[in-house]
Amino acid sequence: MSIRGGVENAPKLARELGCEVMQIFSRPPQGGTGQELTPEIVKNFKLEVESYKLKAVYVHAPYYINLASTDNRIRYGSISAIRTELERASLLGAEYVMTHLGSAKETENSEAIKKVIDGLEKILDGYNGSAKLLIENSAGAGRIIGADIEEIENILSKIKHPALAGICLDTQHGFASGYDWKEGVNFENIKLIHTNDSATDLGSHKDRHEHIGKGKIGMDGFAQIASFAKKQEINLICETDYPEVTEDIKILRELVKEK
Repeated sequence: MSIRGGVENAPKLARELGCEVMQIFSRPPQGGTGQELTPEIVKNFKLEVESYKLKAVYVHAPYYINLASTDNRIRYGSISAIRTELERASLLGAEYVMTHLGSAKETENSEAIKKVIDGLEKILDGYNGSAKLLIENSAGAGRIIGADIEEIENILSKIKHPALAGICLDTQHGFASGYDWKEGVNFENIKLIHTNDSATDLGSHKDRHEHIGKGKIGMDGFAQIASFAKKQEINLICETDYPEVTEDIKILRELVKEK
């Protein structure tokens, strides 16, 4: 949901689209400090969430994150940004913050993974807020960390902090990384799903969202995704464009009801 004019405006917009849960950026995704979350703004935001009967709020970390960078300015900036996002999300009463991990680029993969694990540990050191962190899978272009969901599960297994809660599965990213959802969804650590169809082919490694049923995943794939989400009681977020996203929400709601 857009936070144009302030985060406190987002709940009303979400409900107008028929949303039961919503995701926001708490500040500009490409960089910048964003809106100061004063006590009054936080109070108004929570009142609006309650007023419009939203069941959960999620916060997406900025896009520029790279915990595997060899440039300390980028790496430590990413660590600081995610920690700040967790703290802002806690103020807002959001359940999860989801983040990508970054790219290994010229670094050996094993060394890049070590940097990511160290970065996550630094983010969570001393953190006691209510919002928890999810790692989102990537589409896999370049030497991206986290396109392989098993790789994310391995990273999760190395860190014992309770605020690192699991995986945010993006269906388009997973499809682009080679996971055919028509064959089912079989991962244990998924806590939230970004439910997007794919404009690109299976295994394309390209991040191109499409509206539900109009892409390469197709309705058979989303039937499997909806079934998994219902059984595991996982909420679904659409990241497709306005105004067609309203139809995506209706389709997903019907698929979940059918299961």
